[in-house]
Amino acid sequence: MKKNIRENEEKEILEAYESGEWQPAKNTKSETKKLRHYALNTLRKDKRISFRMSSKDLTQVRVIAAQEGIPYQTLISSVIHKYVTGSLVERRRG
Repeated sequence: MKKNIRENEEKEILEAYESGEWQPAKNTKSETKKLRHYALNTLRKDKRISFRMSSKDLTQVRVIAAQEGIPYQTLISSVIHKYVTGSLVERRRG
């Protein structure tokens, strides 16, 4: 299933590129430096927290993380990050 998702994403990216939807950056060195700075600040994990959650929720988080191929702590951190940045999108799991 994960392979199909990747293949579909790759097809979408290729179609977008071929249709001219993406344009190259004008100043790639400057743009790369700026994006690298953003990534370092976004991905830096410099605080440790602990909290309690139900064992049922933790089990489900671990299942979802396994399906995504990432550690469950990374999934939880990603959800929190998306929430605080306003980019969390509700999607029903089927």
